[in-house]
Order: sequence, then C-alpha cells, then structure tokens
Amino acid sequence: MEEASSVPGSSLDLSIPGICEGYLMKRRKYPLKGWHKRYFLLERGILKYSKTQQDIQKGKLHGSLDISMAVMSVNKKSKRIDLDAGDNLYHLKAKSSDIFYIWLTKLSAHRLFRKNEAMSVHRGVLHALSLSHSTLPVVGTITQQSLSTEYKLLQKPPCYPSSTSLDSPEIISTAPPASYPGATNKVSAWLQQTHNIDATSNDLARSQAELTELVQLIQRLHWLEGSVPITNTDLEMRISMQNLFLEKPKKKSGKFTSSHLSTNNSNMAASVQSIPDYVYSQLSNPQVTSPEAKKLHQDICMLSQRVYGSLKSIHEVLTLERERLRQAWTSPDLRQDTSQQLATLCTTLTERTPSMARHSRRAPSVAESTAEYFDASEVIMCETSSEAEASDESGLSDITTTSNSEPEEGHSAATLNYKESLKTATDKPILAPKDTGRRTTLPSPCADNSHIGIMTILYNNIGKDLSRVSMPVALNEPLSLLQRLSEELEYSELLDIANNTDDPYQRMVYVAAFSISGYAWASWRNRYKPFNPVLGETYENHREDRGFYYISEQVSHHPPISACHAESENFTFWQDQRWKYKFWGKSVEIISSGLVNVTLPKFGDHYEWNKAVTCIHNVLSQQRWLEHYGEVVIRNTKSDECTCKITFVKSRYWSSESSKNEIQGVVLDRAGEVVHRFGGFWHEGIFCDTMATPTCIWKPNVQPDDHLQYYGFSRYARELNEMNADLEIILPPTDTRFRPDQRLLEEGKVAEADKKKDQVEEKQRERRKEMAKRGEEHIPRFFRKVLDEAGREVWLYNGTYWKIRQDPGFSKSKNLALW
Repeated sequence: MEEASSVPGSSLDLSIPGICEGYLMKRRKYPLKGWHKRYFLLERGILKYSKTQQDIQKGKLHGSLDISMAVMSVNKKSKRIDLDAGDNLYHLKAKSSDIFYIWLTKLSAHRLFRKNEAMSVHRGVLHALSLSHSTLPVVGTITQQSLSTEYKLLQKPPCYPSSTSLDSPEIISTAPPASYPGATNKVSAWLQQTHNIDATSNDLARSQAELTELVQLIQRLHWLEGSVPITNTDLEMRISMQNLFLEKPKKKSGKFTSSHLSTNNSNMAASVQSIPDYVYSQLSNPQVTSPEAKKLHQDICMLSQRVYGSLKSIHEVLTLERERLRQAWTSPDLRQDTSQQLATLCTTLTERTPSMARHSRRAPSVAESTAEYFDASEVIMCETSSEAEASDESGLSDITTTSNSEPEEGHSAATLNYKESLKTATDKPILAPKDTGRRTTLPSPCADNSHIGIMTILYNNIGKDLSRVSMPVALNEPLSLLQRLSEELEYSELLDIANNTDDPYQRMVYVAAFSISGYAWASWRNRYKPFNPVLGETYENHREDRGFYYISEQVSHHPPISACHAESENFTFWQDQRWKYKFWGKSVEIISSGLVNVTLPKFGDHYEWNKAVTCIHNVLSQQRWLEHYGEVVIRNTKSDECTCKITFVKSRYWSSESSKNEIQGVVLDRAGEVVHRFGGFWHEGIFCDTMATPTCIWKPNVQPDDHLQYYGFSRYARELNEMNADLEIILPPTDTRFRPDQRLLEEGKVAEADKKKDQVEEKQRERRKEMAKRGEEHIPRFFRKVLDEAGREVWLYNGTYWKIRQDPGFSKSKNLALW
C-alpha cells in the first residue's frame, strides 16, 4: 500500500490527526512466547503503550515509538501491523478487521502529519536560502526560527505551527562585504526607510495562525452540518481527525452498516467500510441547528474579517516593497554583488548551526532531518499465503501463556551486581590451549560492502524468508552455516567440567553456561552473513586439542535444515537447525526452531533446549547492532530433578549501552524452588553467586587485536576454514573447505567469488530439476530422519562418516559433485 504524499509545490496539510487509544495484541518482547494484551495511545505521531489505560495516564510506559521513523508493514489477512524503527520492533495484531482498519487509518494519518510537518520546515529553510539579499534581515529571522523549530521536533513530539511571531531577538548579520561601499550605503539607506517590515512580519505570523484556526473551525462546522459518511474517503477523513476510544462498552453493539445511512445514499452505502456502532457514535455530530453550530458560524465570520484585514495590510506593504525591490535590482552596484551576498548568508548559517546544536541532544542538518522522515515513508502491504502466515507464528505459543515479559523484581540491581562481580572475578574457568598449531590470521582482510544496495534487496523481500533470497557475495563472511554451528563448541570445556561435577544443580549451571557461550561470537559479527550451504554440503571439525569429533551436513534445502553431531569422551552434542530470516523494514530476525541436545555419559543425563531469537537492528545502515532475546528452557529428559530457565533480556528504548546483552537464569528443583541464580552478559561472561563460593562460570576468550579487519573472527573462527595438504587428502569433496566461492572470498577475490557463487547456485538448481524429472529425492548421506519421543521430526547422525573416512576413505567412495 502506497502512503499518501504531497504534490511538490502544493500546500501541506498540517491538520493534527485525532488521538486513538485502545487495546491491541502485542507479540512478547521476551520470552517471545505468544501475544499479550497491551493498551496503546497514538498522539501526534507518537505510539505509546503500557499494560492498562491507567498506567499510560500515570506515565508508566512500557515503550514509545515515533511512527514516522518506522517502516510499517501490514498483513490484512492476519490483521497484523509490524512497526520497525530500527531500535524498536513492534508486532501488533487487532482483534477484528474493523479495529484493524481504524488503527491502520490512524497510523497512516499520523505518519503523513509528521512527514508534512518535517517538509514544512524543510521548505521554509530552502525558501529562506533562495531569497535575495534585499530581504536578508527577514530571511535570517525566518531561517533561525525554522532551524529552532526543527530541533524542537527532534526533541519532543512536534507542535502545530503556532502564532509565534517571526521576529527574533537575534538577527543574522547581513552586511555586504566592505569591498562594495556603494552597495553597502544603498542597502543601509533602504533599510532605514523600511518602517513596516517588522509589522508585516507580525501580520504574516498572525495571519498564518488565524488561517489555521479558521480551517479547523470550517472543518468542524463541515462535520456538524455533514450527514453520515457515504464514501470510504469521507470515513477515513473523519477517523483520522476525531479522537477515538476503541474499547467496546459493556452494552452490546453491532456493526456500522447501511442502516446508519440516509435512504438517499443507500446505493452507495454498500461500499463503505464497516465499523462498530460505538466507534461510529464518536464520529457522529449534532445537527447544524445546535447552539454549538451557531456559535461556530459567528466565530468563523469574526475570524474571517480579521484575516481579511491583516492580508489587505500585508498586500499593500508587499506591493510597495516589490516596486522598491525592482528598482534596487536594476542597480549595477547591487547586481554584481548578489553572488557574494548569498555566499555570506550560507556561511553565516553554517556557523550558527553548531551553536544551536549545543542546546539539543542531537542537532542534524535540515537535509539529515528530512531524510530521517522520508527514509521510512513506505507502508508495505504483505499479502502472504496461508502457508507463510502459519510460518510467521511458528514457535509462538498461545496467547494464554503465563510467562511474563517484563523484568522481574530486583532485575536492575541483580544486573549491576553481576556486572561488578565479572569485573573483579579472579576465579575463571579453564581455557582451551592457546597454541593449537593452527593458523592465526586469514589470507586477506574483509571486503568492504558499504556500496551494496542492500536496501533494494531487502525492501523487495519484506516479510519473506531471506534464506531463499540470493545475496551478493560481498555481504558474506568466508564461513558457512555448517561452520557457524561448530562455533558453538568453542567453549566445549564447560561440558567437560559438567561431566565431572557430581552435584546435579551445579552441573545444570555449567550446561547453561555452555548454551549461552554459543552466542558470544555475535558481539563482533553483525556486518556479514555466513554462506548458505548447498544441499549435500558437509563439514568436519576434528579437534584433538579439545577432544571432540564434529560432523555436519545440509540435509534439506527447502526448508533449509542443517544437522550436526559431535562426540567426546565427556559429552555427545547434536542438533538440527531450521533457520528463518525475517526482514521487518529496518531489522532482521533470525529464528531457529530446532532443539540442541547434549548427553553426559558419566551420569546418563540428556539435556535439550531451544534457542533464543537473534535480531540485527538498523540493518540498512553501517551502524548495525545485534541482540538476542527470548527465554531458553533447559530440561533433563532423563530426570525431572532440576530444570533451568534463562532469559535473554531484550533491550528497551531507555536502555543504556552498558545494560545491553543481559542474561539472567535460575536453576529450579522439582518443586519449582530456586536452587541457583546466575547472570551477566552473553558477550562478557556468566557469574553464579549462589554456590558455596561465588564463581565466575565463564568468560569469552579475548578477541585478537585485528578482529575488525577479519570479519570480527575469533581465534577459533579463523581456524575453521583452514586447509592443508593432509586434510585435502582425507576430506570428502563435499566439505565446505572445498567450496570455491567461499575460498575465493577468503582470499579477497570478491568479483571472482561472486561469479563462482552464481555458478554453484545454478548447478544446485539444475541438480534439483534433474532429480525431479526422475522422480527422485535427495537422501542425506550421514544423517537420517526420525521421530523423537515427543513425536517431533529430527535428524540424527547415522554413525557412518568416520568409518568411511578411515576405510576405504572418501577418495575411493562415490561422492556428490556440488561445485
């Protein structure tokens, strides 16, 4: 759906839309399970929400969003509205189609109001800059007020232009350069003779305010005199301008239908959008014979006379000044100096801008301010199929879920305690050997992708699964998703410790720390994405220094599923991950629906847990940042003695940088009582203060000094794609290390990698077509599909990879030709 826009050069509609308030369903921020009911208030382009109407009236807000700065995507079928402002991402759902229609109308009207307001400021400044030097005193005043108004717009909800005078205590110096004394004398004499300029400025400002008031009075009278709306346009106008309360009264009411319309318009009524009676009653007005309507007539007449008098006076003064300006312009002394005068004006404005910026938190230029509004001017209608709709809700439980999405009592104090404890902790977990004998750097630094038109790519795929969208190779890092999965084993020593811990509750704490450690890479890896594996692609990672064998395979292409399995004398680790990438306008959510599994042989424990949601904010800019949020629940399927709940806290709009990436967790006994508490930050470490001795459970390894030059890779990540002569002989040709486009990118050959990536993807498509013609399906080589105890479809390792690798070897076996 295209948003209404103003015609260039036309007058802007600055009528303030009416307030809209009522309950909507909002998807939970965390633990991101289902939807909950929240009260929303839309006023002057700012959308606020809290639990109840009383909370909003008391100022107890849960969130606030400027809708003009957000991309709005809409799904009519599911009655959903998604607002993505970069830092904030709201998923909203209406209870009915008519309430959805009203909210959509209101949101569109408020967005257009804020857009027109910003454009009004922009036009005022451009107009001031275009005036000649003859009116520079007035220009300086207008420009200063326009800039001041713009900064106020950025600091608080914008106000409708008031009757503030155009006069200002500060006037930009506009004297011509001293090199033109004739021009200076003539301008000075002219200004001294101009006695009515200030009065005219006051008249203009007053007329502007009175005209605004007159328009509102006429519009209100129009509603009083008007009958029932007979077109959708008329209905939308009334909805936009009236204050609406969208909560249904206790008394039952029906829908607004053709019975509300006059009999003369019955033929047109069928096309009018249906709305509830209790909303329609707020749009209805008394008849023109009411005392209010009569008073409006009188007010309009009096105000019209005042406006007429002001405009007549202004016209007389401007006519006189126009003639004097014409005479002055013909003077050669002034004409030759015009260019220099305009340059002086621009320089003066530039010098004044920093001083004004000191009075605001952030004072961008006019161009920047306008760009911020127009960057998010689109409203996108997503008419997805029923299959896509169902996938949108995957992983979300019913609305009646009892988990709370707000921070627990004492949340802030606990966070500060954990942060301080991590800083002063001296007892750190055992780290893996530093000297692994593997490479410590990459062949080439990361490629610059700032020139990639990612906006065009993503906006054409809003609401779609981005795993199906082909991206330029410059957006990739030289690792695949199969290798990314193996990064979760970077801190496998935590599982070694867990397998040697007798206390089941402490054992659970170390398993929880391991589950959190798998997210640490994300703190430095938000500029690039991993390669999507092709069907049948494999990756092995045998780590003698860490004591485990890892194998993974891409077992399905649509939907994309990556399965992996790792074995050690202390643990067995496996998972199959189904990733979905959702783009919401300014943010990308990465949702995984698979479960992670770990067994500890010493105790016979089998732990399983879900994954948190990963979200990349401001994905269209170079100031991207990444966070994880949601609730992770760890269960031991062999015993109900204890469970663990971990909350990845979603940053809120008032959060500081130091409080982002928070996590807090508890280990519960069979009765649901807390045995251990732990917390910290997924990029800094985990601290448990309920053990006999408060302990730092985990801290991430220190990043290499040059990590920003090499995709943000840790020491462990740099080793994953390393190839040597010994590996080249024993690895199967389907291993990711042989993938040519990924290898070329690692070597810094971006253009060649892009071409090779297209060839690899085309070859995969051709292979699928040939198999479809033969009626065949791809059968994974090292994993098999089964149903687990809960009836879920999972992929398990079939135990053949390492046997074939040893005898007869992959060079003597039949392998897929993937590249």
